[in-house]
Amino acid sequence: MSMIETLSDVNNTFLSRREITCTFRGLGGKLKKLEAVDMISKQFKLDGKVIIPINMKTHSGRPEITGIFYVYDDEGLAKKQVNPVIFTRLDKAKAANAPPEKKEEPAA
Repeated sequence: MSMIETLSDVNNTFLSRREITCTFRGLGGKLKKLEAVDMISKQFKLDGKVIIPINMKTHSGRPEITGIFYVYDDEGLAKKQVNPVIFTRLDKAKAANAPPEKKEEPAA
């Protein structure tokens, strides 16, 4: 398993969000955004909060990823402040990970 190292954890009261910058060691090129959100949620005990991965950057020559995450209490506030393209990409990633629904065929 990898180790999460917190580089900064800032409570931005002006924008009503928490900004977390972490380094994921040993996961360079293998970590997906939704997996990183789950790891951050478990590490900081952020159940019920909206966690948005803003930037995930791999480091050349090292198996580590540095990620920036915004944590909001309210999803409506997050949608006002964050670029809507980010939400579209997250929804697309969630849909790709969801198991396909079975369609019932009518009996002949």
